[in-house]
Amino acid sequence: MLNLELSSSLLLGFLSLFFLFILNSKSIFTSLFSPNKSSKIPRSYPLIGSFFTFYANRNQLIQWTSDLVTNTPTSTVVLNNLIGGHEVFTANPSNVQHMLKSHFHIYQKGPIARVHVWDLLGDGIFNVDGENWKFQRQVASHEFNTKSLRKFVETVVETELSDRLIPIFSAAAANKTVLDLQDILQRFAFDNICKIAFGHDPAYLQPSLPQEKFAVAFETAVLLSSQRSNVIHPVYWKIKRFLDIESEKQLRISVSEVREFAKELIKEKKQELGEKSSLESVDLLSRFLSSGHSDENFVTDIVISFILAGRDTTSAALTWFFWLIYRYPDVENEILKEINDKSEAASFEEVKDMVYIHASLSESMRLYPPVPVDGKQAMEDDVLPDGTVVKKGTRVIYHPYAMGRSEKLWGSDWAEFRPERWLETRDAEAGKWSFVASDPYTYPVFQAGPRICLGKEMAFLQMKRVVSGVLRRFRVVPAFEEGVEPEFISYLTSKMKGGFPVRIEERAGNF
Repeated sequence: MLNLELSSSLLLGFLSLFFLFILNSKSIFTSLFSPNKSSKIPRSYPLIGSFFTFYANRNQLIQWTSDLVTNTPTSTVVLNNLIGGHEVFTANPSNVQHMLKSHFHIYQKGPIARVHVWDLLGDGIFNVDGENWKFQRQVASHEFNTKSLRKFVETVVETELSDRLIPIFSAAAANKTVLDLQDILQRFAFDNICKIAFGHDPAYLQPSLPQEKFAVAFETAVLLSSQRSNVIHPVYWKIKRFLDIESEKQLRISVSEVREFAKELIKEKKQELGEKSSLESVDLLSRFLSSGHSDENFVTDIVISFILAGRDTTSAALTWFFWLIYRYPDVENEILKEINDKSEAASFEEVKDMVYIHASLSESMRLYPPVPVDGKQAMEDDVLPDGTVVKKGTRVIYHPYAMGRSEKLWGSDWAEFRPERWLETRDAEAGKWSFVASDPYTYPVFQAGPRICLGKEMAFLQMKRVVSGVLRRFRVVPAFEEGVEPEFISYLTSKMKGGFPVRIEERAGNF
């Protein structure tokens, strides 16, 4: 069987003549393969485009492309890929609105993006266009009414918080244990999404913190699927998939385990539906199974997509939120004042009214969006509002991470974690605030236009309840080694590289 070097050479062999032409000296070679420290548009070469700079920055693509777009007059750059391909990166709100709303019909998910995550997501809602997408969105929308949201907050989240998360934090505080908060929050979110969407409790957030086979496989599948988009050319990973070697073999095994878990959920739900003429409550999975679509693979794709959305996005947002409030104790004090005005087991209405926490979460996601970049493929030739020409088939990537760090959009204090930028005074004497939402095309953290996130309100309610429940009882103290800062990385969603080690401290009396 061919090894990695041989399979790579099948793809890159034709580049050798160009390398000989360009690499005239050792110093040039070194500079070509060093990460780009400047914000200048990278040099492009015949046929290979900006391959050298892409390769050098492959482990920091989010930060590198963010620097590029935030330092151009139009907040848009066009980068050349191998064999004449192009990618457009933009942090321009007018372009984002053009893509996500006014010219929605032109900018679709498209085959380029679909193929990278096909093995994992298949025809799930985040990986399809057209009628298939419309159907899934229509069925799913019934799960986000006020009645469902109330049930989610007051039963699902409250139970998971009081029966599992708080006891784990209490034990960690008593035993002075270091926890990986990123892992804890992923477990919490996974239990939550499975309960509300599928009527199933995986009990992943147990005191023993079990290493469930599914969760490990899911994490691996997400990582390897996302890494496909960072390789030199899709042919590279397609060869490895054909030969069933290395990362593609791992991906096949992991996806198989994930799909088996999803199919088991579907089997249990079908049995439940068959045994009862009507259910006391109807969850998302029941709705899809009752909609006339009985194809097991299709429903499996739906289940996996909603697990991804419910597990990874809110946990990513909360991970970075807890890091930021530790660094900004004044913000934490304001949050504590708001928590103190609410019941210990906050009601649905009280959670909705946590305005300062809502602003703090919005501000945290501005700096560390759960989905730092997202892209569409142009189905026909077009011109963006800033004048950028887009040819049919081109990927246009809008950049929430860069947009949140743009001085043009947020002012000279963009680097500051300042929830007050989302607030206006309602009652100065009482310290009451009103939340002022940003334009969704300036802040596309939840997408915008027809594909705006259905679960946006549910996500905020869940996060606000977690924040209030945790901070009422505990201080969350990062436990990195001295001089170590957390590193922002992205798979399909953002992560803190290596996890988020924390110590938990009980608060003494009333705060």
